[in-house]
Amino acid sequence: MKISVVGGGPGGLYFAILAKKQWPDWQIDVFERNRPDDTFGFGVVFSDQTLGFLDQYDNPSYESIRRSFAYWDDVDIHYKGQVLRCAGNGFCGCSRLKLLQLLHERASSLGVALHFEHEVSDEQEFADSDLIIAADGIASLVRDKYSDSFGTEVVVRRNYFCWLGSTRELDAFKYFFRETEHGIIVMHAYQYERGMSTWVCEMQPSTWEGFGFGNMQETEYAEKLQQLFVEELDGHELIINRSLWRQFPEVKNKTWVKDNIVLIGDSQHTAHYSIGSGTKLAMESSIALYESLKAHDDLPTALAAFDVDRRTDVEITQHAADVSLAWFETMDEHWDVEPEKFAFQVMSRSKQITYENLRLRDAEFVAKVEQGFTAAQHASGYDFPHGTPPMFAPFRLRNMQLDNRVVMSPMAQYSAIDGLPNDWHLVHYGSRGIGGAGLIYTEMTCPSPDARITPGCTGLWNAAQRDQWRRIVDFVHANAAAKMCMQIGHAGRKGSTRLAWDGMDLPLDDGNWPIFAASAVPYRVESATPIALDRARMDEIKAQFVASVEYAEQAGFDMVELHAAHGYLIASFISPLTNLRDDEYGGDIDARMRYPLEVFTAMRAVFPADKPMSVRLSASDWSIGGLGEDELIRACQLLKEAGVDVINVSTGQTVSDEKPVYGRMFQVPFADKVKHRVDIPVIVAGNITNADQVNTIILSGRADLVALARPHLTNPQFMLDAAARYGYQGQQWPNPYMAGRFQAYLIGEREAEEQRDMQIALKPPSHKISDD
Repeated sequence: MKISVVGGGPGGLYFAILAKKQWPDWQIDVFERNRPDDTFGFGVVFSDQTLGFLDQYDNPSYESIRRSFAYWDDVDIHYKGQVLRCAGNGFCGCSRLKLLQLLHERASSLGVALHFEHEVSDEQEFADSDLIIAADGIASLVRDKYSDSFGTEVVVRRNYFCWLGSTRELDAFKYFFRETEHGIIVMHAYQYERGMSTWVCEMQPSTWEGFGFGNMQETEYAEKLQQLFVEELDGHELIINRSLWRQFPEVKNKTWVKDNIVLIGDSQHTAHYSIGSGTKLAMESSIALYESLKAHDDLPTALAAFDVDRRTDVEITQHAADVSLAWFETMDEHWDVEPEKFAFQVMSRSKQITYENLRLRDAEFVAKVEQGFTAAQHASGYDFPHGTPPMFAPFRLRNMQLDNRVVMSPMAQYSAIDGLPNDWHLVHYGSRGIGGAGLIYTEMTCPSPDARITPGCTGLWNAAQRDQWRRIVDFVHANAAAKMCMQIGHAGRKGSTRLAWDGMDLPLDDGNWPIFAASAVPYRVESATPIALDRARMDEIKAQFVASVEYAEQAGFDMVELHAAHGYLIASFISPLTNLRDDEYGGDIDARMRYPLEVFTAMRAVFPADKPMSVRLSASDWSIGGLGEDELIRACQLLKEAGVDVINVSTGQTVSDEKPVYGRMFQVPFADKVKHRVDIPVIVAGNITNADQVNTIILSGRADLVALARPHLTNPQFMLDAAARYGYQGQQWPNPYMAGRFQAYLIGEREAEEQRDMQIALKPPSHKISDD
């Protein structure tokens, strides 16, 4: 086979090494536009895990590479005059030039033909090649020529950054945060060889523009940055090497293969430098391509397999990188938090590193963060012992105090008849109530028959329904410490549909009722077109909400929530995709919020002043033209001014053709933004599945309460199990269950130890060369 590799970066070179070693008779040529000793930038970063892969696939290159690396175990966060260190991270850095030279040597020794100073302007010069590997970087000419075929998407992110160097030696990976007259600047700094370190300078656009860096030459802005970070540089200078200001381009391709052309490295995918090196991702993709060729006899099948098999790992890495990048884009929103919380946010920002992971790496660091969390909570009037896991810390809203930070999300049961809760609901809510969650939400409960999503939805429009809810609330209050929240919502244009298991969001075959919305915009093609609300109907529906609140108070609920998310009636006024009105209830966000605020204000007026109320919002419509970030913040500010105590942050379900971006804890960044920009407590849900994630969210201060849905469906005693696992003695257990408590704690302790042992055993070994 004849293979032409366009681009002589680490990804292309490493593939050439693996392929030539496996198939010595293949002709493999690498074409690089630069000279062999040219490189731009300074160091690259690998983890212990990545070095393990390199050892597995080519020991000779691994041995030469690892002897050229600088190793560190610690990460230091420098913030407002304090340094917080987290150990146990296992990373290493190497000169990019040295890495390329070592790969050149290894490739040449195997018989790979290296062609330097060879500019490829058209891949047709390799028309006789069986396989063309486009490893020609972010600005790939090959990829761009066929961008439609590859489905290339390039999104340029906000922050400005440039790569610099210094002769200062560093004993850890350093995040140097500095507040300046124009905003926050962070230096990501690490040593990559003796006497040399990389310094990546990053800042928000307003800071970059404030300093006028765009109008300066390299030497000028390097000198300015050197002045700003004179203390951190400790007498050393910043070094430039084509240290141009850039904004990070997120590169994604729907396919990496076109005919006999395959993308590798930055032409294929990019991942923000804040979670590691693009070099690492490129070399791992080279390994995956090599494995596909080895596993399949014919080339088309091998390339197709690579395109599928490698994609999940890449998308996971890119998602984590995007979340990490987004945190740095909003680092100013976190600037006023206490140092310990800030450091924990930095370490856990990508959501890949969590509370328990950090406890395994550096228990002392997490203990210090927990001490800071507890001290801050004590200063706010809470009283609980030091050493309490964050998820078990109490929380107060008005006069309602929750025993812990865990909420059972509202989950539609579709099991009511004529809106009347029954024994199913008693068992469902009762079992979760005694299971230990601090706050139990009802499913969305409707203020009128026409407000229901399905015929199985619960209601609160008559005394019989009130009395059935009272039965449930009384049971929970009598047998548990949990508080109960009634969520009231009107289905609007998403109403009059089948039970979920009979066809979610599809209209009923018969017995339909009229549906309403802000505008006559159907939810789906199959959906009925809703009636645009007029003034009389708006007043009637508002009165129905008020009556439901009065019933909720009579039923003994501790809290009430207005459901204004997920495309339902109230939400249809908020989103510009569903509100096309030209009266005073349509237009800008203030106008679109007018009716939701009227409804909430009327509800608030009849609910006791000592009890809290919340509103659930979709923070994003996941669709072009949907609710914008500034609109979200304005909506939340208006709700806060109206007396809302906490925002329940959700996303999407506004339009049926939405394009959501899922992932673990995927709604946390939205909740974080609302919490810090509006200064209001928030509840967050969204693919949060375990106690570790709950602790991560609470300890980092990105939300105040964490709502779990499916975990509570499969495990009503979620909190009892979590208490046993952490050995937390303060969790209330129902008296009839006390006989099982002792055993649960023994099992929880043993399982926690087994998991720690397994994590330790699976931790990649260090590849550092011994000093002996």
